[in-house]
Amino acid sequence: MESIRLLIVDDHVLIRNGLRLLLEKDESLQVVAEAEEGGEAIRLAIKYQPDVILLDVTMPGGLDGFVTSRAIHEEVPHSKIILLTMHDEEVYIQKAIEYHIPGYLSKNSDISELSSAIKRVFAGKIYYQTSMPEEELQHLLEGSKQKRHLSRREVEIVRLTVLGYTNIEIADKLVISPKTVENHKARVMMKLQLKHKHELVRFALKNDFIEF
Repeated sequence: MESIRLLIVDDHVLIRNGLRLLLEKDESLQVVAEAEEGGEAIRLAIKYQPDVILLDVTMPGGLDGFVTSRAIHEEVPHSKIILLTMHDEEVYIQKAIEYHIPGYLSKNSDISELSSAIKRVFAGKIYYQTSMPEEELQHLLEGSKQKRHLSRREVEIVRLTVLGYTNIEIADKLVISPKTVENHKARVMMKLQLKHKHELVRFALKNDFIEF
């Protein structure tokens, strides 16, 4: 079995060196490159095509972990990302889910947990280690999964609905008919298994449709 190829991204050289030494004690893991900021991480991801990227959230150079992850996903879509961070606030966790990042782990985690996270994420699974109650975390993950089932047009119609636009105003903005707007809304409600408008508004606010 081939090793899981890793890219480590952190602006502290001691953290990068420490992670490399600890991770490579596991013969199934191989660190192929290290980067200290987002731009370099994107370049190295394209060059080395790693299986999993361990990515710090807060980095110098103007590109944080979220912006970097989006750019890497566009350039190297098969690479799985695990955010390594000291941030455990809901806003960070929710943003990671919104960016479809499969792994989220504290920098204080022990190496065995990090290895497990790498292997689970590499296998296509989600691994989030947070202080958030499990039920709330699963709710956010499920909401993100449902959101991905919607087309870009459907998401835009939901966003405008939550902002208070009428069907006629939405139709005018998107250059479609009011009837088409109604049809899109009906499909959205069916996909999300919702019955009432207030449920749609609550779902949209919880899953950041306003910032789309």
